[in-house]
Amino acid sequence: MLAEVELSQPRVAETVELLQALIRNRCVNTGERSAGHEVRNADVLAQFLGSTVDTQVYDAAPGRRSLVARIEGSDPAAPSLGLLAHTDVVPADDQDWLRDPFGGELVDGAVWGRGAIDMLNMTACMAAAMRTLGATGFRPRGDIVFVAAADEEARAEFGARYLLERHRDDVLTDYVLTEGGGWPLTAGPRPKLSWATADKGTAWLRLRVRGRAGHAAMPYGADNALVKAAEVVRRLHTHRVSPVISDVWRGWVAGMGFDAEVAAGLLDERSVLSVAREQTGDVAAAAHACTHLTITPTMARGGVAINAIPECVEIDVDARTLPGQTRGEVASEIRNALGELDPEVTIEWLHELSTTQSPLSTPVFDTVKDVTRAIVPGTELVPSLITASTDAEYFRRHGAKAYGFSITTDYVSPTEFAAMFHGPNERIDVRSLALSTTLWERLARSF
Repeated sequence: MLAEVELSQPRVAETVELLQALIRNRCVNTGERSAGHEVRNADVLAQFLGSTVDTQVYDAAPGRRSLVARIEGSDPAAPSLGLLAHTDVVPADDQDWLRDPFGGELVDGAVWGRGAIDMLNMTACMAAAMRTLGATGFRPRGDIVFVAAADEEARAEFGARYLLERHRDDVLTDYVLTEGGGWPLTAGPRPKLSWATADKGTAWLRLRVRGRAGHAAMPYGADNALVKAAEVVRRLHTHRVSPVISDVWRGWVAGMGFDAEVAAGLLDERSVLSVAREQTGDVAAAAHACTHLTITPTMARGGVAINAIPECVEIDVDARTLPGQTRGEVASEIRNALGELDPEVTIEWLHELSTTQSPLSTPVFDTVKDVTRAIVPGTELVPSLITASTDAEYFRRHGAKAYGFSITTDYVSPTEFAAMFHGPNERIDVRSLALSTTLWERLARSF
């Protein structure tokens, strides 16, 4: 990807060094109250920003600190813009990585480490842009607010949810830009980058499979909950959910520029997956996730001893819903998958959020498009659905129009890029860091 833009080398170096520091702080979020330790990254960001902008920190629990930086606008009636980041990361298994996942090494023009693309890269770029804006005395018409939130990788109880419930006026803006977009969909000098307008809904459930306890030395005729649970997992995995063609999927297909026959096949519920499988890259995976309610068993636990037949096994399930789908539809699909096993399985709902969506046509979209094309000529923005979830959904629920975007080069293929999220060998090239930092600064000045 080429860019006709002058990049300040010292600023790029500072962004790289900040990203390395954030990675090395190991703010690993396992979902436990005592995990995360985002205070480390919040303090690094506070030191980096210094006195260039007004900053505040908010502690939702010991060690669970978020940072908010603000550049006050000159017109209280002007629309405000939020740059929303998070400072926590998911765990990483060293054995799966080619390099230390928390080393923050700069190798062959790329920074390696957990969080390099999810999303400490954007956290560093947004902070670098805010510092530059503040240091130059920039005064926008509307407020510019940078939020570096804790706890995005779990349930946001100690991050975005806490901030919006307790300090809403300090963090809520009219428009929000965050992670989930700007991902390379094609390679070459005229790239297509995703513009995330919606997040799939989240339904986390726990299935309890019942059997009857007994001695493992006498298994004949036993009602073994573990054996039954294995069949439950198999049925969930093989269950086929009917596809749904949403407006966001239609926008993605149109934006990708497929020929008419392929586009028609991708917009037909009867053929979407078969046509997607014929395309290069990860179109099939995207097509499935963007057109289906997904139900994925992820964890199982049960039993009390190696010589005891278990009477109960728990299976944790991650389900993701499309716009308009309800809890009832999730439960119905699970019941259909279980078949005659349904009476022996109970469902506990652990966490639930419906799909959130923002309109495509807004002033911020037009500004982002113009600024991006000035930085990387010929770039096209393609409406996209985030198949996971981000903090954008909480801000949408409070009235903000939230989108995912950045500028990412084609330093790896789109398929390899997608595989790095919560996967091994996560890394981001320095060029992407430079382009995204320039994006946030120019966007603030233009918007």
